[in-house]
Amino acid sequence: MEMPPEFKKQPTSLGEWVIAVLIKRLPLIGLVMLIIWATDKSTDPDKANWAKAELIVKLIIFAAVMIFIAIIGFGFFTNFANDIDWSEFD
Repeated sequence: MEMPPEFKKQPTSLGEWVIAVLIKRLPLIGLVMLIIWATDKSTDPDKANWAKAELIVKLIIFAAVMIFIAIIGFGFFTNFANDIDWSEFD
């Protein structure tokens, strides 16, 4: 009985993972490469899943930071809004 081709593939080597992680850490190039690795059909499925997971984590962190900045910004605005004499704008 012949083994299916997906079981014949060699695992991704340690060197390839090290290079992938180093590329991922570059500010803009890393983001572009994660998108390419996540969407390219010829990329190793393990690396594609890793890239998708990294993109999801980056998106969650970005959303959390934006919410935090909005909350802090709203707090500053309401603090300064109390000091303004709004009758001057009528």
